[in-house]
Order: sequence, then C-alpha cells, then structure tokens
Amino acid sequence: MPAFLTGYFWDLGNAEFWVGVGLVVFFGILVLVKVPGMIAAQLDGAANKIQSELDEAARLRAEAEALLAQIRLEKAEAEAQAADMLKAAEADARRLEEDAKVKLEEALARRQTLAERRIAQAEAQATAEVKAAAAELAIKAAEDILAARLASQKRDPLVDDAIAQMGTRLN
Repeated sequence: MPAFLTGYFWDLGNAEFWVGVGLVVFFGILVLVKVPGMIAAQLDGAANKIQSELDEAARLRAEAEALLAQIRLEKAEAEAQAADMLKAAEADARRLEEDAKVKLEEALARRQTLAERRIAQAEAQATAEVKAAAAELAIKAAEDILAARLASQKRDPLVDDAIAQMGTRLN
C-alpha cells in the first residue's frame, strides 16, 4: 500500500510529507514559469530544424539525381557523337585510300606512257643513226669500188652521174 494513503504520511512532522510538498511546489513553480512550454518550444524548434535539414537533404538529393541523369544523357550523346565521328573518319580514310589508289594508277600509267615514248624515240633515233651510218658506209664503199674501177679504166660519164646522185638518194 502506498505511503500517502496511510495517516502517518500526512503528519506535519514527517519528512517525507515535506519532501512531497516541496516537490509539488517545485512542479507548480515550473508550470507557473511555463518551463514545459519552453521545453516544448525548444523541442519543436529542434524538430523544425531537423525537418528543414531533412528537406534540404532531400532537395539536394533530387538535384544530384537530376544532375546525374543529365550527365548520363550528355555522356550518351557524346558517345554517340564520337561513334559518328569515328564512322565519318573511317569513311574519309576509305575514300582517301581509294583516291590515292586511283591517282597512283594514273601516275603509273602516265610514267609508263612516257617511258614507252622515250623508248620509241630512242629506237627511232637509233634506227636513224644506223641508217645514216649504213648509208655513209655504202657511199664510201661505192666510192672506193668506183674509184678502184676508174683507176683501172678510163672515165665513164654514166658512172660519174650515178656517183653524183648517190648522195641525194641515200639520205
């Protein structure tokens, strides 16, 4: 059974009674000074501060997620652009390679044609030189033969005319 229900507790000489009265007066003063309201206000302030920090954290998280999504989108666009640039560069390289092959073939054809012309010119020049040398040798041989015959014979006007025409006919 609780002590305050017994008659001994309510005796003014009892120390426990005065402790109880002091406790009631203390709580009364706390209520009069509005300490519970101040404590509640401080707790409400702390709760509001914590709630605002949670709201700020949620807002920052939303911003970070939006920024992350934007960065991922930009990364995907950059990768697509890089792939397109790579394809274009490969196409340009193939086109340049084909152009280089065509130009090389044209240059080789021109050089071959030039070489063939030079060879033909050299052949023509060699043929002309051989013909000229052969003509000179034939003239000299004919002169020597005719000179030898004439030395043994008298002058023949037909032979003289033939010798004179030989130089113009062989060239």
